[in-house]
Amino acid sequence: MKNPLWLTLAGMQNIPSPPSSPTLKLLPAYTGMHTFEAILQVPRARRLLWLEILFNDELDLQRWQKHPEVQDAYQKACLWFTTYRSLIQSVLPRVSLPLDNGKIDQREYRRFAEALQFLALVLPPPNSISE
Repeated sequence: MKNPLWLTLAGMQNIPSPPSSPTLKLLPAYTGMHTFEAILQVPRARRLLWLEILFNDELDLQRWQKHPEVQDAYQKACLWFTTYRSLIQSVLPRVSLPLDNGKIDQREYRRFAEALQFLALVLPPPNSISE
């Protein structure tokens, strides 16, 4: 028999989070920052934003869609998703990003691979059933 409190908490998971605080998966571990607003203030964090967008399909970027750094990060995430979508979706299933057949900067492959490996270790495996 399920605990009524658990059922209440499970039901609350469907409540959307406020737009000012999207759920971040990668950048808190990489930068120590937990809000999108803080990330946009720090150049190093902004340079990693494309990875958060690439691996986190729970982000709602509407509020920041006119921000030039967010636009650049989104485009970069789309490029990397197009190139490595099979790998990404096999490790971290996510909703598809728009495909962009432009060129990626292969010098950033190590950063991409490290972030993917990190998230594969800390996030639940695909198709896992939590109790």
